Amino acid sequence: MVTSTATMGRSGLYDWFVQRVSAVILLAYFLVCVGWMLVNNGFGYTAWTALFSQTWMRVFSLLALISLAGHAWVGLWVVFTDYLTERMLGPTGKVLRVLAETISAIIMVIYFIWGIKILWGL
Repeated sequence: MVTSTATMGRSGLYDWFVQRVSAVILLAYFLVCVGWMLVNNGFGYTAWTALFSQTWMRVFSLLALISLAGHAWVGLWVVFTDYLTERMLGPTGKVLRVLAETISAIIMVIYFIWGIKILWGL
C-alpha cells in the first residue's frame, strides 16, 4: 500500500486541478496586462493607476494573486516531497522538509497579505 506524505487530506487530482486552473488564470492575467500595454503605447503612472483603480482589475489581480499562491504552494510541496526525503538526506530529511514547507508558507502568507494591501490600499 502506498502511504501519503503529508498531503493534509488532499488527493493528487486536487493538486493537478489547482495547478492547471491557476496556470490558466495567471496566463489570462498576463495576456490582459500585456494586451493593455500594447494598446496603450504611451502609458505612464497615471494610466497604470487608472487601470488598477477599476474594481474589475483589482478583483482580477486578487484572483491572480490567489492563483499564484496556490500554484506556488503545490509546486513547492511537490519539489520538497520529492527532494527533501529521509532516503536522500537521512533522518533529517523529514525535518528539513517540514521546515522548508513552514518557511515557504510563512513567506507566501506575508506576500499574499502585502499584495492585498497594495491592491486594496488597506
